[in-house]
Amino acid sequence: MQERTVPAWFTIVVVFAIVWNLMGVMAFVGQMMMTPEAIAQLPAEQQNMHLNTPLWANIAFGIAVIAGTLGCIALFLKKVWAIKLFQLSLVGVAVQMFNAFVLSDALTVFGPGGLVMPVMIIVIAVALLLFANKCQKEAWIS
Repeated sequence: MQERTVPAWFTIVVVFAIVWNLMGVMAFVGQMMMTPEAIAQLPAEQQNMHLNTPLWANIAFGIAVIAGTLGCIALFLKKVWAIKLFQLSLVGVAVQMFNAFVLSDALTVFGPGGLVMPVMIIVIAVALLLFANKCQKEAWIS
């Protein structure tokens, strides 16, 4: 299938998506690099959550943000493999949120306001996957 003309707004969406995902990478690095002194500054419940987060949940967080960032770069390069990367990112998000809200009870620790960012993360991860699928359907990526 021949690549069709990509609308001008495509690049704007992709650049914003790259910035969003790079903020996720920064959050991941920040969380992984927290010093004992920084952890000690957190409220006791948050300290407990941070110190008891299983390795697999941290790996899922890393996969979510790295795959999402690479997916955005793939979109920018108009490569269809962006879809697989966004699928992987969404799996990472789902695993991470399962740990946070089912196993760790983050809702109790952070309260209802603590749902805002996780909901945004889930919605944007799904939207990026749907967008990549649309891009393939429209032959904007190949």
